[in-house]
Amino acid sequence: MTAFPEPGDAATAAHERLFPGCASTLTVTDPELIAYFDTFAFDEVPHHTGDLDERTRLMTQLAAVIAVGAVAEYRVMLGGALTVGVTPVEAKEIVYQAVPYAGMARVFDFLHATNDVLTGRGIELPLERQSTTGPDTRTARSPC
Repeated sequence: MTAFPEPGDAATAAHERLFPGCASTLTVTDPELIAYFDTFAFDEVPHHTGDLDERTRLMTQLAAVIAVGAVAEYRVMLGGALTVGVTPVEAKEIVYQAVPYAGMARVFDFLHATNDVLTGRGIELPLERQSTTGPDTRTARSPC
């Protein structure tokens, strides 16, 4: 039987940066799959798409995970995103921006997940208001 490859140094370092001290429980039950996934997700993709900084890449990943409806994975990735500097306001905005594309019913689960992760990190909710418009100005036409 051939031994499966371990993730390389870059993948291991990226995983540790995003999820300090945490290993997927799947490394016990499905080590080969996780080794391949970590190498692909944390080394190959960032290496070949180096135009995005880590924060931007994590924000894009959060949006993609919302689009496919993967709430459990979203929770994990949101933790990693916050660890590398995505702000709570940015995280909430990603969820809010998903409403017209993914639908309110789907986004509610992600909003609850976001709130759970944020409060679990000691962040007080609600966050400071960010709105620059209200019911009286929402439909005003821009000059463009």
